[in-house]
Amino acid sequence: MKHNLYSVVLMAVSLLFVVACSSPDPEATEQRYLASVEPTVTLYTFAEEGVEPHAEVVRATPLTAYPNCVEQRDGVEYMKVVYQGVTCYVPTNNLVASVDDVVREKEVWVRTPTTILRDVESSKIAGFADKGAKLAVLGYDALTDSGRVATYHVRLGDVEGYVYGRYVVATEAAALLRYKAEEYDPIHSAVKDSFGGGEAIGCDFYPVEKPKFEDNPMPEACYSLYINAGGNALKNIESYISLAKQSKINTFVIDIKDNQTPGFKASAMEEYSPTNYRRAPNNEELYRNAVKRLHEEGFYVVGRITCFKDSYFVQDNPQCAITERATSEPFKHNKAYWPSGFDRRVWEFNVALAKEAVEKFGFNEINFDYVRFPDRMTRVEELVDYHNRYGESKVQAIQRFVRYATDEIHKLGAYVSIDVFGESANPGYTTAYGQYWAAISNVADVICGMPYPDHFSAGYYGISKPWNSPYEIMYQWGRRVQSRQAVTPTPAVVRTWIQAYNVMRHVDSNGIAYDAENVEKEIRGLYAADLTGGYITWLASSNLEKYEQQLNAYKKDYLADWKRDKASAE
Repeated sequence: MKHNLYSVVLMAVSLLFVVACSSPDPEATEQRYLASVEPTVTLYTFAEEGVEPHAEVVRATPLTAYPNCVEQRDGVEYMKVVYQGVTCYVPTNNLVASVDDVVREKEVWVRTPTTILRDVESSKIAGFADKGAKLAVLGYDALTDSGRVATYHVRLGDVEGYVYGRYVVATEAAALLRYKAEEYDPIHSAVKDSFGGGEAIGCDFYPVEKPKFEDNPMPEACYSLYINAGGNALKNIESYISLAKQSKINTFVIDIKDNQTPGFKASAMEEYSPTNYRRAPNNEELYRNAVKRLHEEGFYVVGRITCFKDSYFVQDNPQCAITERATSEPFKHNKAYWPSGFDRRVWEFNVALAKEAVEKFGFNEINFDYVRFPDRMTRVEELVDYHNRYGESKVQAIQRFVRYATDEIHKLGAYVSIDVFGESANPGYTTAYGQYWAAISNVADVICGMPYPDHFSAGYYGISKPWNSPYEIMYQWGRRVQSRQAVTPTPAVVRTWIQAYNVMRHVDSNGIAYDAENVEKEIRGLYAADLTGGYITWLASSNLEKYEQQLNAYKKDYLADWKRDKASAE
């Protein structure tokens, strides 16, 4: 009886260990590749206790496999392989003969709302995929070192195109999750949509890996002079260089396109906005020489582009404009016509222009200004049509543009900075024009606030005349910026526009002049608030004489002073 029971058990165990290493040649080997719907595949070893995980290996890894040595355990069929000299076993459905077959997913879900590209090279836009959308996978281009797909070829309804693999996941449940919801959702849910900019909670806060390009190092602190697109300034580049070399200035910001002031005849203008192209001067060689000379002298060079305030673009593309509901004509605001921040054609244009400038001239960084909807629109909001095709809020559209722009410009090895109103640092509400500091900072490389002292009203932060108290207003503003940065999983570098012009007469005819002393006070206020990414001078005229009068402020190494003070305090 005992003998019969033993035989039954032995037979049952043997059924679990079906070994096919006997025919025709158990030692025959072939190269196989790991395949999966996930970025990695588990390799196992066999022990008396059962199947034991040995290593997680990225898919597409080539292995020496023994196709005639297949073993079945607990209903799973494993093939013998050798990985780094160790005999392991892999489920047979995770091994393929061709590297073209290693990606097994047939569908993916969108975790981070993303642009669908028509093609990856041109950055042209086919459509948009919102969080939780299911995409049919038609193919892929390449795998990253971690085994993730770099770019999927997908279909969403009747839209076919490409999405970056970092924004999609393998299941719908994972796609619908919000990043650390227990930590961040209460913070952003408490932010009020007081003025129609949109709910902060509707933005995406998954961490964004900020690149550091080895052949394009960004200064730890950018001490920056602004130069407008006027040909006279660029023609006089040697004088600006001479001034800068007497100081700690290490960065120049040069206009590429301002509203109704295109800098050079760009191919992107010819394609998207012939009026910009026609009105642009033949300045390509001037730009090329200026950026070349700045690089030769060791300066970091940033190109500035205004986005959603562009009368010439609207003239050429009225269908992309914010329009009056009553007439369907483009809406004029602040003496200019505004393309809608929801419109993807204007996204394409500005990014195409940025890429062209990087490729032609070698800009280290692109600075986008007017990345917003028009301000002071509360009374006319119901009278205009933004042509909001995808049903987005303003804060969502602005963050999504920033994501699209950084994705495309990073491919050229250049960084992206985004200008925002100083108001966006205020707690408690999203701005009416769609700038929510935390959402933009999470995605951009650099965020550039514009807290010009004469833009603050009397009594702001308890300061009677902020424009006459440059240190105090910048320090108080900087403290609020730090609070916004603290609720951003991957905050951008903060590099701040400072007032380099005198107080405007309509603000205070008796206001102070912004000489070297007061410019220095502004910068000292920022560093006292631990905003150490540097500054950019806002002087619309780029007047060299004015810069020379402020030279002593630019001779200071504020970061070195800040580090010294921190060290002594410890």
